[in-house]
Amino acid sequence: MAAGLRLKWTGKPGAGPVVALAHGAGAPMDSPFLNEIADGINRHGIAVVRFEFAYMRQRRQDGSRRPPDSAPKLLDEWRAVIAKIDGNGVAPERLVIGGKSMGGRIASMVADETGVAGLACLGYPFHPPGRAAAPARVAHLADLKTPALFVQGTRDAFGSRDDVAGYKLAHGIKLFWIEDGDHGLRPRKASGRTEAEALEEAAAAVAAFARRVGAA
Repeated sequence: MAAGLRLKWTGKPGAGPVVALAHGAGAPMDSPFLNEIADGINRHGIAVVRFEFAYMRQRRQDGSRRPPDSAPKLLDEWRAVIAKIDGNGVAPERLVIGGKSMGGRIASMVADETGVAGLACLGYPFHPPGRAAAPARVAHLADLKTPALFVQGTRDAFGSRDDVAGYKLAHGIKLFWIEDGDHGLRPRKASGRTEAEALEEAAAAVAAFARRVGAA
């Protein structure tokens, strides 16, 4: 699973916490969104490490639009990433894992078993658009033991404030709402807020969370 795996660091890991981020289903680890988030978290003194799942690495090589691999494969890749980061000197006890949409969802499914310090999801895909009652993506969150921060736009089609209010979530999951944000946390122009402001708000929240749960 780890063949061809490359870690992309933003900042140098020191003695403090580190945030590891996976990409969403359709965009790579160096998408504008993840570049802004990683830079923003690092500006708050936290190193960030990113990676790509094998299907996305293959996309880079052949230009295909292949879909994500099955969940078991993606789960194994997250486990391999955590092991590789541990081999780089960052133990799971000070690692916060997560990512954009699908990347965060897969991270949430390995967080407890791998003993990481925390989970940070950016635009968690609670349900497919238009299917707020679909339970498959939230069932495991009711019993999650790992401290978690979910940064969510209030009008996210994959889980708005009203949608999420109806779900049973573990007490350790904290929701941080980006006002008027969509699935990419972007507010509408009419809101008077900019995308840059929203992403900085999100990055600051993740950095504060990582510092709280991932101290050495």
